[in-house]
Amino acid sequence: MIEQDDFDINTRLHTIVRGEDEAAMVESVGLALVKLPDVLNRLKPDIMIVHGDRFDALALATSAALMNIRILHIEGGEVSGTIDDSIRHAITKLAHYHVCCTRSAEQHLISMCEDHDRILLAGCPSYDKLLSAKNKDYMSIIRMWLGSKEMVRVMRKKGIEHHPNFRAVKHVPFDQFIQLVAHAGCMIGNSSCGVREVGAFGTPVINLGTRQIGRETGENVLHVRDADTQDKILQALHLQFGKQYPCSKIYGDGNAVPRILKFLKSIDLQEPLQKKFCFPPVKDNISQDIDHILETLSALAVDLGGTNLRVAIVSMKGEIVKKYTQFNPKTYEERINLILQMCVEAAAEAVKLNCRILGVGISTGGRVNPREGIVLHSTKLIQEWNSVDLRTPLSDTLHLPVWVDNDGNCAALAERKFGQGKGLENFVTLITGTGIGGGIIHQHELIHGSSFCAAELGHIVVSLDGPDCSCGSHGCIEAYASGMALQREAKKLHDEDQLLVEGMSVPKDEAVGALHLIQAAKLGNAKAQSILRTAGTALGLGVVNILHTMNPSLVILSGVLASHYIHTVKDVIRQQALSSVQDVDVVVSDLVEPALLGAASMVLDYTTRRIY
Repeated sequence: MIEQDDFDINTRLHTIVRGEDEAAMVESVGLALVKLPDVLNRLKPDIMIVHGDRFDALALATSAALMNIRILHIEGGEVSGTIDDSIRHAITKLAHYHVCCTRSAEQHLISMCEDHDRILLAGCPSYDKLLSAKNKDYMSIIRMWLGSKEMVRVMRKKGIEHHPNFRAVKHVPFDQFIQLVAHAGCMIGNSSCGVREVGAFGTPVINLGTRQIGRETGENVLHVRDADTQDKILQALHLQFGKQYPCSKIYGDGNAVPRILKFLKSIDLQEPLQKKFCFPPVKDNISQDIDHILETLSALAVDLGGTNLRVAIVSMKGEIVKKYTQFNPKTYEERINLILQMCVEAAAEAVKLNCRILGVGISTGGRVNPREGIVLHSTKLIQEWNSVDLRTPLSDTLHLPVWVDNDGNCAALAERKFGQGKGLENFVTLITGTGIGGGIIHQHELIHGSSFCAAELGHIVVSLDGPDCSCGSHGCIEAYASGMALQREAKKLHDEDQLLVEGMSVPKDEAVGALHLIQAAKLGNAKAQSILRTAGTALGLGVVNILHTMNPSLVILSGVLASHYIHTVKDVIRQQALSSVQDVDVVVSDLVEPALLGAASMVLDYTTRRIY
């Protein structure tokens, strides 16, 4: 297999002594220790990469360490439950640099006093291949291995060639092995492959005995510790065979190799070779102390607006590391393809920016079922966007968990994690933009309602004979105070030549909008001022209704129009609200990107609750 990949092979070293007992292993290690010094003297490698926990890897690490050659060990820190553990940890103590696959392995290395600055959490390199496997012609591969002569020879030797349910092979090339594993009804045995690589496909696994009992596993693995108890094995087969489990990301996300290459390039070959050990106490927050190696835990945030489609990489602290903006296409096909394209590009860029993407959060207009990740009904601003499953295509493409919610709810989540709602048990967020939306946090949790229609605050009716609303009713807050409503009134004034005042102009190619109305009001246009006051009053009456219904401890006005309404809203509360709620504070949000931050918070809040 190495020859097939066109590597330049400098030396062939035969060290394995035939035999399958403990003595043969010891003799093989001894033979390797005798032969390796001459080879290493000739090659003079800058860095020796040692993989895994086999006894022959121990011989290589021992030789390199004694000959003052830098060692990078891949897949250290793991626990399986056999002699492999001792070999693996012995190699760890000899190695100068460490590439591990899981967070638990990383913590084990730290607990073993390894230098924090020389540990990279990269994921399992084999997952790069597994998660990108796209071979659809798996049936031809399966048929080939069901009829091989080698298989028949081995079966005859074992005496099982007459049994129709058994097939035995000596070796399967990795690319073909991937397809067999991905489409198997179940995998049974005690190989580490079962508890590691197979999780990438969600294929059911029955792990026999205690050899891998210490390893981290996905929910696809069922352990049968008493491997000689036939009834237990049969019962396990009955439970597991043919099931399909979710893809497990414990051992990697498909980007291990780029991280390892970046890590290798960062190694200073001029620094002292002598190992440093970091004895207890261990620092509380390791990842923040290795900013040039370990990645920033981040989320991909998607904001689907009426005009623009935006994707951002957002850090755990709410920093927008990078943002991408495109016009939102008008058709479903173009829109979903653009979302996938932008997310794939952002995920690739995240690796270069040292950001580990934990998942994808999507903020979109309309009514959303967050449990299924489906947009049930969209606003009129986003066409062809009803009954749309957003979770499945994104999850299948990126191999990441995906969360979806309404943009108003996302604004509330953003305030809860990063804004003025942080630490509060009950508060309400109102968005003032093209439309009027909102989100309700009650007892620290977001309220969705029985049909995912809670917090449609823009459609609180404040007048029985008010203007028509886009929802089909009339007199709603949105019909008075939204950007669309102000644009409507601005056009009326402009058509009647009553909008522009001294110091104002509207180019012929520019549409009249809410901002022109606000500008006119600031410059003294009495009619524009009256319209804004009426809009603010309508919003204030809606806030009074919210105070009387929800009795929150805070109301946060968000969006581009919030600062223009805040004073009028407070005046209405003083005049109209019950005295028991008049002390509730109403503030303008200080978050610049509430939709993106709220989308990110769905990912960051959920993923960091769990222990990987």
